[in-house]
Amino acid sequence: MAVATVAALLAALGGALWLAARRFVGPSVQRLHGGGNSSLMHGKTVLITGANSGLGRATAAELLRLGARVIMGCRDRARAEEAAGQLRRELREAGGPEPGSDDGEAGELVVKELDLASLRSVRAFCQEMLQEEPRLDVLINNAGIFQCPYMKTEDGFEMQFGVNHLGHFLLTNLLLGLLKSSAPSRIVVVSSKLYKYGDINFEDLNSEQSYNKSFCYSRSKLANILFTRELARRLEGTNVTVNVLHPGIVRTNLGRHIHIPLLVKPLFNLVSWAFFKSPVEGAQTSVYLASSPEVEGVSGKYFGDCKEEELLPKAMDESVARKLWDISEVMVGLLK
Repeated sequence: MAVATVAALLAALGGALWLAARRFVGPSVQRLHGGGNSSLMHGKTVLITGANSGLGRATAAELLRLGARVIMGCRDRARAEEAAGQLRRELREAGGPEPGSDDGEAGELVVKELDLASLRSVRAFCQEMLQEEPRLDVLINNAGIFQCPYMKTEDGFEMQFGVNHLGHFLLTNLLLGLLKSSAPSRIVVVSSKLYKYGDINFEDLNSEQSYNKSFCYSRSKLANILFTRELARRLEGTNVTVNVLHPGIVRTNLGRHIHIPLLVKPLFNLVSWAFFKSPVEGAQTSVYLASSPEVEGVSGKYFGDCKEEELLPKAMDESVARKLWDISEVMVGLLK
């Protein structure tokens, strides 16, 4: 009886929060989503990591609708093929042409296998890209892992730092030549506001001395920003831009490693529907940085809700960014 009462109270509270949130956040969401030129990305090739679910899937859907040729770089090929099939059906049901067809402006979907927790997989993927793709207009480093238990990548790196930073670091560097030859081109890096709670500890980048899953996620997201700023400096004069963003708090499966007590789940679910962005809403800044003429030539900046935002001083430390770059080059084998 007591359990039922608590559950009912939680549901009621969640319902009230939901109504309040819809009253206050609805208009801003509509403003962000907006419309879009259905041929804005026609003829452009976009690579999105982690494109089979969440933000990545929503980003792929939006850019596909804008006419892009979208390459989905995903760890699980079967799940990626399933997601691609769903995206094709959704576009068709919405009245648009079949992706890849000649009877409209819709783009094309291509699935390629990419495991960012394996440097071997990243190298094989990039070799395939360079052999098969004549151009790459936009690279979106979207895939990520969030607050997982302590585990290591195939190459022995702490999982969050290895996937969120090192895997994308190697991927980007190996594709830089293709991006430069396709210029003007863009690189978009997905970070998080949680970077604010992270620090770069060069004495323990692999978290072998101590591990806190929240801190390590924040550190990997701070690394994303430092990487972006250092890469922007190195790319000056190449007509390749790179910017970083936070998507806000989004309802995705990124938090699958977070344990929520059974009694609290009804409230959490309602609050997430009330206050968290949908994947489509969360993807808008990624789409904006990948496609908008407004940010042509803009590089090394940090965005949220399609607007430039300020960074904390630790995310703008040039000496830390350069040291992290140098160490990352050695860790992924670009330098011996």
